[in-house]
Amino acid sequence: MSSIAIEPNNCAATPSNTSEQEQKIIRPVPILISFLIAGFIGLFSETALNMALGRLMIELNVVSSTVQWITTGYLLTMGILIPVSALLIQSFTTRQLFVASLLFSIVGVVVSGIAPSFSVLLLGRVIQAVGTGLIIPLMFHTVLIIFPIEKRGSIMGLIGLVLMTAPATGPAAAGLIIELLSWNWILWLLMPFLAFSLVYGLAFVQNVTELTKPKIDVFSIVVSTLGFGGIVYGFSEAGSKGWGSAVVISALIIGLISLVIFSLRQLKLEKPMLDLRAFKYPMFTLGVLCVIATFMIILSSMILLPLYLQMGLGLTALAAGLVLMPGGVLNGIMSPIAGRIFDRFGPKWLITPGFIIMAIVLWQLSNVTTTTSISMMVMLHSGLMLGVTLVMMPAQTNGLNQLPRELYPDGTALINTFMQVSGSIATALAITIMSTSQNSFLQRVADPSDPLLASTSLTAGVQTAFILGITLALSGFILSLFIKSSRVH
Repeated sequence: MSSIAIEPNNCAATPSNTSEQEQKIIRPVPILISFLIAGFIGLFSETALNMALGRLMIELNVVSSTVQWITTGYLLTMGILIPVSALLIQSFTTRQLFVASLLFSIVGVVVSGIAPSFSVLLLGRVIQAVGTGLIIPLMFHTVLIIFPIEKRGSIMGLIGLVLMTAPATGPAAAGLIIELLSWNWILWLLMPFLAFSLVYGLAFVQNVTELTKPKIDVFSIVVSTLGFGGIVYGFSEAGSKGWGSAVVISALIIGLISLVIFSLRQLKLEKPMLDLRAFKYPMFTLGVLCVIATFMIILSSMILLPLYLQMGLGLTALAAGLVLMPGGVLNGIMSPIAGRIFDRFGPKWLITPGFIIMAIVLWQLSNVTTTTSISMMVMLHSGLMLGVTLVMMPAQTNGLNQLPRELYPDGTALINTFMQVSGSIATALAITIMSTSQNSFLQRVADPSDPLLASTSLTAGVQTAFILGITLALSGFILSLFIKSSRVH
């Protein structure tokens, strides 16, 4: 696996971009390492500041509905940028996009780290998100090119380690940093890793993508931005403004109409910005749906569990982060193992059991109380992450395997776009269900203002909100019954 040969007519590079030697000999392992480091940092940043939101509200003098944009702005930026990534991958070389993503991340960290106000901090987060929005789809696309189909399960397992471990360990690491230092250090400690990733990438990342230089359709970019951005924004604001808000309703309507226009235009264009013909391949479509269900489970759980642990069980931010740490570690251990199982036996024996495990664990989580033990929460979260591991990368890999080479950029862009959009939807739905159930609980008690009921009412809301995850897991289980191995090329 140290190097593979790529014929010049299949290689992304041209003589003006790389040497003839680089066109023929590709070193996949160093390239993969470069992307794994950069991807880990980007996704770690996505959730790392979640534990600092309370402190940021005080230091920057903002309310909760405002401070949530530290995370929402990150998701919104990625939701807008990733659909354009297929166009970017075909327009710029692998090295150009890799370096650009790292530079955006570094600049974003610096701006966020020195931010004197919330607006500057948000600007820095948006710049960071641009870097992550570039690196994630580029990583998937590059892996599909440089590794043969029989090895992709194992490699995707390593990528799964990055995709799931980074956001899972972010809150725990951030909780420890906040206990010892200021919130700025969550960002400053990323700088050495970003600098190393940039230098390492400059040394080892090679140009492997095929530059077709597609014509830029400005109208497609505009309606894509309005569509995906409107959906993410609408659902993100629903949690704080309510579903009846004119802003929320307007954003969702604009988003839906724009997506319809965008889809119709892509089907008419000879060379679309995002080729929706990928959905003609059934295993890809099933893979996308399974990934959406799983990612919605992850994002809804990642917002419900910290709230429950801190407000329901009364744990500190650091303790809550440590409770969630074993699940992240287990995911990191199991992702490569699941990848090897996928390579040997295919997706069926992973995805179906994975959804079964998630459904059982989520059912148990829907019955937690204010007296549930810490050890039980560690076990349940670890079980949930095990189920996620068995589904996430195998479903994604099997779906992408069925696509022809020319649809790789579009397939990776579609999967990652739907992950961001579904993540924002899951977060909004989870908060809405939890808040509605919590208010309903308080309306049934004699004294709703009793502070002793705060943890009990929140726990009741969390119990109900986990029904969303149960529904998604059962839906995923039904979908998994139709999945077949797609080693077609």
